[in-house]
Amino acid sequence: MTPRPAFTVAVIQDGVAATPEETLAATERRIRDAHAKGAQVICLKELFNAPYFCKRLDASRFDLAEPVPGPTTERLQRLAKELAVVLVVPIYEKQAPGVYRNSAAVVDADGALLGVYRKMHIPHDPLFEEKYYFAPGESGGAVQPKGARGPSGEAGGFMVWKTRYATIGVLICWDQWYPEGARITSLLGADILFYPTAIGWHPAEKAEWGAAQVDAWRTTQRAHAIANGVFVAAPNRVGFEAEAGTDGIEFFGHSFIADPYGRYVAQAETGEATLIAKCDPALIEYTRRNWPFLRDRRVDAYAPILNRWLGA
Repeated sequence: MTPRPAFTVAVIQDGVAATPEETLAATERRIRDAHAKGAQVICLKELFNAPYFCKRLDASRFDLAEPVPGPTTERLQRLAKELAVVLVVPIYEKQAPGVYRNSAAVVDADGALLGVYRKMHIPHDPLFEEKYYFAPGESGGAVQPKGARGPSGEAGGFMVWKTRYATIGVLICWDQWYPEGARITSLLGADILFYPTAIGWHPAEKAEWGAAQVDAWRTTQRAHAIANGVFVAAPNRVGFEAEAGTDGIEFFGHSFIADPYGRYVAQAETGEATLIAKCDPALIEYTRRNWPFLRDRRVDAYAPILNRWLGA
């Protein structure tokens, strides 16, 4: 078998500007900069072109959503084609009247929209009121334009996309705490799992819990890399975002790219950053030969996992 070439990925860690247009313009500059440094597959943060609006309930914020394809994704499709890069574009999607999703559009290097991943796990926590704003992704659904593949070939739910440079899987933020999504997406053939994220500190908790929260966030995703023998890349947002009636959220950054051994190959602190790393599929093969976790799974014994709880 002819070895597959290495591919270079970038994740962009940033905040948001005063307006969506300013944010989009700044994002385009960062994409161009990442391309100039060799990036072929570039992933943005969760809900990249808006403040994190889920800190409280406000029906007017449904107006931030737009269709996919729509003005923002079409503009970035043109940029992807110009630069010959693959883009993962996380965005607030209006799928239909009253049906809104936390989504990520996947754009190939020719500018084609390959499909849309819709966040499967939706949190409900103080300052993260996402169940109000987002319907969860579903297993099965409308046929993707091209390039998407899920279990048994259906569209929707967990999927991978065979892009010009690599086969990629996309999951979003809260999905990162669930090994099932990482495992299914890896079994579909992903070379790399992208986790666009918006996670931060409650100011009142930071002193006691802040370091542990960052470490837990990174550790669980590195564990997905190790358990599945894949690369993992997680771009988070940064900056303090205020919200009337609350203490706001300080988004903590610490984006990273990890290899199939869970080693950091690129990592950031709390400021704006673009991380770039070369990912060699040969390392996936090497890792899985030495740690054959996929081979040794007892698929005949896992039916109980379909239950929500098994205890008394």
